Amino acid sequence: MRIGLTIMLHGGPPEGERDAPRWTDIREQARAAEEAGFDIVVIEDGTMYRDEDERIGWWESVSMAGALAAATERIDIGHSVLNGPYRPPTLVANIADTLDEISGGRYVLGIGRGNTEEVDYAAVGVAADHRTARLAEALPVIRGLLKDGRVDFAGEYWSAHDAELVMRGPRPQGPPIVVAAAGPKMLRLTARYADGWNWWTTTGTDVSQLRPIVDELERACDETGRDPATLQRSLDVYSVDPLGRFPDANLLSGSPDELADAILSFGELGFDEIRCDLHHPPSDGSVLREAIPAMAGVVERVHAAATG
Repeated sequence: MRIGLTIMLHGGPPEGERDAPRWTDIREQARAAEEAGFDIVVIEDGTMYRDEDERIGWWESVSMAGALAAATERIDIGHSVLNGPYRPPTLVANIADTLDEISGGRYVLGIGRGNTEEVDYAAVGVAADHRTARLAEALPVIRGLLKDGRVDFAGEYWSAHDAELVMRGPRPQGPPIVVAAAGPKMLRLTARYADGWNWWTTTGTDVSQLRPIVDELERACDETGRDPATLQRSLDVYSVDPLGRFPDANLLSGSPDELADAILSFGELGFDEIRCDLHHPPSDGSVLREAIPAMAGVVERVHAAATG
């Protein structure tokens, strides 16, 4: 089993109570994860969120992915979920191949239909309607360009007329495409177009509660004539407390052996990669400087179990 680290890119304004993560801190988190033996770091994708109580923004995630790829050497770099409606699919394919080039073949394209509030779409002028239908058109364009280098497509929301990726990155078929999905329509799109499937859970959720989604994924594979074993499965876990500093927060905590056992338990449902969000207060990102190295023993035990 592979184990990953989730790195957050969102924060608040200078006068607020939520710290904005600085590039130097984000870079050091990725380097610390590489040193601790993690297999992958994934980042989020957003623009902004606001309500009566709080304003939150995100650093632009494609720029950050490229910077992290250049700042590391071995660890995979990926988007947990690139927000599908933000960018035309031809641009997404070009972005993915470019990030794969920068990273030397270490990039993973995670993508989904988008689950942020509509306020951010309106603020940046992006349509938020028919998100599943938009992604259903985007995925064959992205897959065609990454796998074959060329696609010709005309749809209701997207088009790509004789589009081609002339320059190619280090992998002939581009980076893997991982779709985040839980509903029946999205899972069938995953089975048809993706190399991998991703979902998320909170640490208060029993593993068995994910079984209905996994069962639906396997039905989707059957209906599309795909062997479920050919679809990689990853899970983002929110959140983990390897230092035991937040006993009242209902987090996954314990000794390295206990944390490794909890992570490995997701293997019962066929998950072969678990990405861990390490809990820290919104106003104190310094906790991560100790929490990431503290996961080294967990990473070692997870890897040992997978190879043993």
